[in-house]
Amino acid sequence: MILTGVSMLVVALDQFIKFFVLDSLQLNQSVSVWPDYFYLTYIQNRGTAFGFMSDLDPAFQIPFFVTITIAAALIVYSYQRVIPEENLMPRVALGLIWGGTLSNFIDRLIYGKVIDFIDIHYGNIHGFIFNAADFFVTLGLLYLFFEFIIKGKQKKIA
Repeated sequence: MILTGVSMLVVALDQFIKFFVLDSLQLNQSVSVWPDYFYLTYIQNRGTAFGFMSDLDPAFQIPFFVTITIAAALIVYSYQRVIPEENLMPRVALGLIWGGTLSNFIDRLIYGKVIDFIDIHYGNIHGFIFNAADFFVTLGLLYLFFEFIIKGKQKKIA
């Protein structure tokens, strides 16, 4: 139940922000939220994370993204089945991952691409433009990765 609730919250939040961006900004328009650090910049991403594979033929992209989404669903479903009920945080992390994956897949179904808008700067350093779904997927994966590392070290110590 936690996984579903967190997933739906992530989808709702990400889609709401994307609706706001689509309604408020023109393609490639950037608006400063926190000057020199944080901007809302509307771009469209046809590829995977950070724009990889954006030049591939749609005949390959569509089956690829459907396959990736189904694989993510199977991995999340399988992993959540082995997590004890009382172990809340990994379930939340899986909800973040699934919600972000599902929200970006919804974009692909509706727009044929993913709507990105979070644009972080630090001085002259400018990173990739991404969206809330990407942030939540990354957060969930980082939590699971560090939990796996920490638990692996604890098992070796014990």
